[in-house]
Formats: sequence, C-alpha cells, structure tokens
Amino acid sequence: MDRLMDVAPSEQVREIERAFAEQVMNEELGVVFFPVRHHSPACSHHLLAMIGQYRPDIILIEGPVNATELIPILTDEATVPPVSLYCTFESEEGKAAYYYPLLSYSPEYVAMKEAARRGIPARFIDLDDYGRRVAGEHKEGEQAEQATAQDETLLAGSQFMEALCSNLNCRSFDELWEKMVEINGLVADTREFVRIVFTYCTLSRMCYSDEQLGQFGDLEREAHMRACIAQAVAEYGRVLVVTGGFHTYALLPPYPSSGEPAGRASSDRALTAAYPMVYTFMEADRLNGYASGMPYVNYYDQIWNQMHRKRKSGPLQLREQPYTDVAASLLAQLARQLRQSEEAVSTSDAIEAYRMLHGLAELRGKREGGVFELQDAALSAFVKGEHTLATDQPLQQLALLLTGDKIGTVAPNKLAVPIVEDFKARSAQLKLQLNVTGKHSKTLDIYAKPQHRLLSQWFHCISFLVGEFATRQAGPDWVAYKDMNLVRESWSYSYSSRIEARFIECSIYGGTVREAAARKLQEQALAIPEHHSSELVGLLLQAGLMGLQESVRSLYERVEQALHADAQFLSICRSLNTLVRMRQHSRLLGLSDDGQLPRLAQEAYRMALLQLPHLTETHADEQPAVAQSLQLLSMLAGSEPERYERDGLHQQLDELLDMAALPPLLEGSAISIAAALGSRSREEIMQRAKGYIRGTPDKAKQSALYLQGVCASARDVFLYDSRLLSELNHLIGELPYDDFIAMVPELRLAFTHFTPVESSLIAEKVAALHQTTMYELELPAVKERALIEARRMDEAIRKEFAAWKLILSRMDRRSAAPGRC
Repeated sequence: MDRLMDVAPSEQVREIERAFAEQVMNEELGVVFFPVRHHSPACSHHLLAMIGQYRPDIILIEGPVNATELIPILTDEATVPPVSLYCTFESEEGKAAYYYPLLSYSPEYVAMKEAARRGIPARFIDLDDYGRRVAGEHKEGEQAEQATAQDETLLAGSQFMEALCSNLNCRSFDELWEKMVEINGLVADTREFVRIVFTYCTLSRMCYSDEQLGQFGDLEREAHMRACIAQAVAEYGRVLVVTGGFHTYALLPPYPSSGEPAGRASSDRALTAAYPMVYTFMEADRLNGYASGMPYVNYYDQIWNQMHRKRKSGPLQLREQPYTDVAASLLAQLARQLRQSEEAVSTSDAIEAYRMLHGLAELRGKREGGVFELQDAALSAFVKGEHTLATDQPLQQLALLLTGDKIGTVAPNKLAVPIVEDFKARSAQLKLQLNVTGKHSKTLDIYAKPQHRLLSQWFHCISFLVGEFATRQAGPDWVAYKDMNLVRESWSYSYSSRIEARFIECSIYGGTVREAAARKLQEQALAIPEHHSSELVGLLLQAGLMGLQESVRSLYERVEQALHADAQFLSICRSLNTLVRMRQHSRLLGLSDDGQLPRLAQEAYRMALLQLPHLTETHADEQPAVAQSLQLLSMLAGSEPERYERDGLHQQLDELLDMAALPPLLEGSAISIAAALGSRSREEIMQRAKGYIRGTPDKAKQSALYLQGVCASARDVFLYDSRLLSELNHLIGELPYDDFIAMVPELRLAFTHFTPVESSLIAEKVAALHQTTMYELELPAVKERALIEARRMDEAIRKEFAAWKLILSRMDRRSAAPGRC
C-alpha cells in the first residue's frame, strides 16, 4: 500500500481512504460492504471472518436477481460445486444467454452457504439481463458459452493495474493479485484485507469515464443494485453487501428515502429465465476462455480445502502454510505422472523444485510460493535442456493438474429441466461417463450387438440436437455413403455445462431427448420446400439412424409428394440412392418389416426415368454426377428388373440417345449403359466414338468427354476391344499440340475409372500398337537438350573420322556399292 502514491494520484488515494472509513466498514450505517474478486480463496476466507464478526441480518450478493429463488438449491447439501446458473433472456433487441459460475471457494457461494448455515436470508441484486452486454444477440448454440456475469476485463486491464504490475515487477495482473492479496493478504487483519481489495479495485475503476462504464453496462447494473440495497436497509438492521470490488465504490450510501423498487429486473423489457446446472473446472478456468475470476481453479480449490480444514480447528495462523502444502502435493503428483509417461524425472528433481519454490517466494517478497513460483520451479527442475515444444511435457502436465477435471452436481429440484434429467438417466443406463471432463471413447459393433446399436442411435439422436456432445470418429458414413463396408463405429464424447445449456435450449421441443429430436425433425421437415425431395429423404435417413421409426413412417407421405413435385434429376436420384441404402440396411434401422420403404424407392426410380429426356439441358458441372446417377438406374434395373422397370429405362435411354443436343459425356455414359442392358450394340459405341474422333475439329475436341462417359459405365470396352483404343491413338496422333494439351485433363479423368491392373492391360495394348513394350513406354523421356547435344557430338565425330579416313563418306559408300561404275 505504501507504493500506491507512486502509481496513483494522491487525491484519489485520500478519497478512497475516506470512503472506506466512513462508508465501507461503518457498521453504524446499518450496511457493510465486502468487495471481492470472483473465485478468490482469500476473499472467501476473510468473508467468513466478516460474517462472524458483523453477524448480518441479510446478505446481498452480486448475482441475477431472478435467480434468488434458486439459492436454496445451490446451497443444498447435495449440490457439489462447480455449478452454475444458466441465465437466458429474450427481447425485441434479440436473445442471449450467459453463465454465473460458482466454485466451492467463490465468495458468492461461500456467502450463500454461510447464510443458509446461520438461517439468515440471502438475495441476488444484479440485473438479470446482464448477459445482453457480454453475449449480445446470438443464434442457437453460439456465443452463450463465452458469456459470464462476472467479467473482470476492466479491473484487470486498467492503467492503474498495468502501472502497479510494472512497479512491483509482476508479469501479469494475476501474479500481482496473488502476491498482494491471495498470499500476503491472507494473514492480514480482515479489516485491513478489505481496505486493500477496496483500494485496488476502486483505483482501477477511476481509470474509466462514465461513458466507458456505461458502454459496458456497469452504470445500469449499479443503479439497480443500489435500489436493492436501499430496500434491504429499510427492512433489516444489519445488511452485508458482497459484490465485485470494481462496483463497491458506486454502491456506497447515502441512499434516497424512496426510489426505484428493489427487485425490479429486466422482466418488463425481456423474457428471462435462470436454471441451476453443473459446471466444470475446465470451463471455469479463465485461461480456457472464461472471462473472469482466478485461473488455475483446481490449484485454488486445493488451497481453499487446506484453509477450510485449518479453519475448523481455529483461525488461520501465520505458521500455517496452505500454499506450501498444496505445492508439495502437486510436485509429487507431477513427478509421479512424468515417470509413468517415461519422462526423465527423479525424486531429487522434485526436491529441487520444492526448494526453488521457496527461494523464489523469498526473492519476490511473498510469504509463500504461489502458482507462478510453482510453474517457474517446475520449468527449471523438470525441463531438461532448452524449453521447446519437444520438452514441454512437464509444463503441459502441470497445467492439467492446475486446471483439474472435476464436474459438479446439482441437487434434485423441482426446477430441473426434464430433457436434461432424461439425458442423464439414459446416458447412465448406457454407461456413459458424465462425472468427469475430458474426452471419452466408445467403439460400437453396431451389426452384431443390439446394445451397441442402441448406443449408436443415442449418439446420433444427441448429435442431432446438441452437436458438441459426441463426434463419430470412424465407421460407416451414411450421409456421404463412405466406408459402408465397416461394421464398427468409433465415437468420442465429452460432457460439460455447454451441453446442458444446449439441452435447456432444446427443451422447447420436448421433455425427453427422443421427443425433442422427433419434434425438431418434424419442424425441419416442414421448413423444406415441397419439391426438395433429397433433403426430405435425408431427414428420413437421420430419423432411422436415431432409432425414431415412428418419425420415419410419419414422413413417408410427404416424401412421396416431394418426389412427384421434384423436377431435378439429380435430386431425385439422390433420394433414390438413400432409399435404396435404407432398404438394404432396414434391419439395422429397425425398418425390416416396413413395406413402404421399397415402394418409395420404386416411385423414386420411376420419377427419375421421367426426367431423362431433360438431361440435354444439364450444366457441365453436373454432368459427372448425372453419369453416376445413370449408373445407379442401370444397376437397379439389372439387379432387380421385376422391381425396377428395365424396359422403361431402355425406352428412355433410346429417346435420350436420339437427341442431337445430348452432351458428349452423357452420350458416352448413356450408350454404354444401353449396350450393357442389351438395347444397343457395342458396335454403336465404336461408331459414335469415331464420329467424335474423326469428325470436325470442334467435334474431335469433345472426344475426351465422350470417352469419360464410356469409361465410367463400360470400361471393359477398352480392355477387350482394341478398336476404340486404336481410334484414340489416331486422335492423339492427329491433334495439333495445343489441342492435345488442352484435352489431357479430360483424358486423365477418363482413365481414372480403371484399376491399376486394368491400366497395365491397356498399357500393353498401347505398346503393341507402337510395336514396343511396356518397359520402353515407362522409361523416362530423354530431354530435348540432351538430344541436341548428342546430335552435335555425332556430327563432330563423323567429321573427324572422315578426315582420318576411318570411315567411308556417304559419297564413297555409294560409289563402292555393287553395280556402280
């Protein structure tokens, strides 16, 4: 405190000292203020002492006023922190949500618990639409997870704190706070401790103008808290106010005799709600994105536990060292974990780190070594050589220990959201791990084990509602139709308050996860235009994967209507492909006894045939997909002619092939399919190819596209008939160089349809055409410069040989030839 004059104006310091003496700790006024930093063990420790000394009749706490009725749930013995309030509001300005986290050592939570233990009332006094500032408008599932009602950006980032950090040689605000408040302030007299916190926080506040504070919403919040305090002072003789230290100065008396009624929240402007829910250490750690409070939550939780155990046997004494005890425990855990991961760490390294922690604390003027000394000691003792990414394992492990993986529990209550309870109960039945944070994995044999099939449906169902909970890592991809040969699914999942918050948002759809998924599915189906059959069938597949057979059956009629209204060939074929896949795996989807599915597939096939004459208008970008769809129709007609009209496909292909405007790629695909089905001859494939290859220059340039279609649907033509290959060889020989280069990409695409073995067979045929071997074809081409150099050397050698008459000149050889004179 002696060094404040070096970084703060003296008149501000004097004003703060006056306010503290006359208004903050003046019990004669009937109201005492206790400024805190959120999630501060030292603040909580002294708060307990203050409550014992002052014996208030009521405790007012900075928190959303509409959540006051939830305090009994939060203080219930069955509630185990970390927990949180999830607060939402919606108005004409938009909707938003934010969290109000509570840890076992949060001053707000300690105040609630002590009030409950003493049998005195506790109230929240902050605006319940505070999240409007930090969350702002957001779409469903966005931004809410980043919003908190305990933002400390202004406190930590003030010019005063920056100057004080520099003056005291602290690397950050957190290091400064730990040194001056958490460690050294822990053993101070409670009144002196409150003076330290009030002074630091108020000097930070004085760095900002009213305009800046108004932009952050602080002035509006503080006006509401003042009204709540005024009402409590009028009702009770001894009032204790627990708020963030940044706000305390603005809340000091005097208060008007009458004013805005306390308890007025934003409900007249917005629809608000608050829910008690679990929270995790990982989410509460500010270094993981949380915007307020002390970082390293597991570390300070252990500090609080040490202090709490000591408090039961009496007040904390100077000889007792909770930080030292926790540091010794963590260093032992760290060394053990590093040895288990085969890091070169010995017991002597841990001892050296412990010794260095004490040395650093003494050097930095701290009564004990805190978390920053612990990190520096671990870096020095456990990291061998230079600190790089490769040697960072000790510090990474330490970071995990400092953060922790604990997840809280909320006592059973009548305000519990049914869908959240259903999710937890069903997940427990399926033996999913929800009691600790971190990633968990499940490998499911979905075809062989019914229980695994149920779990797969559960994962699909939750992913449809709440995408963040589970992710499919491997296994069949039904939507993209990839890896369908795999019989196992691998999922990773992780539970957190964000998941619970998303379920609360989904509660508008139903009271159970399955009901909500079915309702959301129905809502999405109604939003799809009636002619978008593929999107609707995609929802049909999604319902099957979720095990919602009733939802599948309820969509059948609408899918059939969409197929009749859909005029897009590709959309219909996508629908057909999905319906066929669903029929093939009907047992897995629980639809094996459903006769509607095969009938819908037949109807989609019939509607696709009716669209074939319109393929002449197909855009170039869609032609490869159309060619694949034609193959699908061909496969169905060939494999099940009694179910899918083969004659109908013949007729439509014949009409299509007679159209002059048919694109070359589709012509190649259509003629190949028609030949495979027996309605056209293979000879026609050759004739049409010749029409392109030996046609006009513009026609010849389209040969590669035609061959793409042929290769996609009938690649055996190249394998067993050399005529088409000969024609292609002729085309390559006749094309101008620039035209050939332009055609190369299309030719390469055509030959990507062949397997490596088939490509080798074609290469042998090409080699035979050029009277050579595959080996010579595969030899690297000689560079042009090398050829020119070889020719020059050959000519020089001939001249030299001729000068020495070592070889006959061309003229001499002619004159020496037989029959010449």
